[in-house]
Amino acid sequence: MARMHTRRRGSSGSDRPTADEPPEWSDVDAERIEERVVELAEQGHDPSVIGIKLRDEGVQGTPVPDVKLATGKKVTEILDEHDASEDLPEDLRHLLERAIRLREHMDENPGDYQNKRALQNTESKVRRLVNYYRGDVLDEQFKYSYDTAKRLLE
Repeated sequence: MARMHTRRRGSSGSDRPTADEPPEWSDVDAERIEERVVELAEQGHDPSVIGIKLRDEGVQGTPVPDVKLATGKKVTEILDEHDASEDLPEDLRHLLERAIRLREHMDENPGDYQNKRALQNTESKVRRLVNYYRGDVLDEQFKYSYDTAKRLLE
């Protein structure tokens, strides 16, 4: 069982229903969805937040339960096509932000061993994710360090 730095076991819950076409009540044009995705990205929203906003607010009042079903493309693919995507993937950026916050906290509170462990775990996750993205999204020579993380997020 692959638990990554947590006391909990697995995550048991409901799965999304398998569907190969969008529901008939959500008949929004794919081009309008793409325009809305780019518009939300320009407002500074992450791809995951864009999906939630489209699900909840929709496009001109009509909810879009699944962008990929409606357009045939993922939110990140739409953003790449319109050159509206971020330099760093969302998951890596959030982990880097967390690592920086924890490192700065550790500099101020050197006796906080619980957060020292959290920093070790977070940096471990960052290194795993860097290996995943290396050569594709990140440079072949990219190595994680606190300084490179600070520089990337400025």
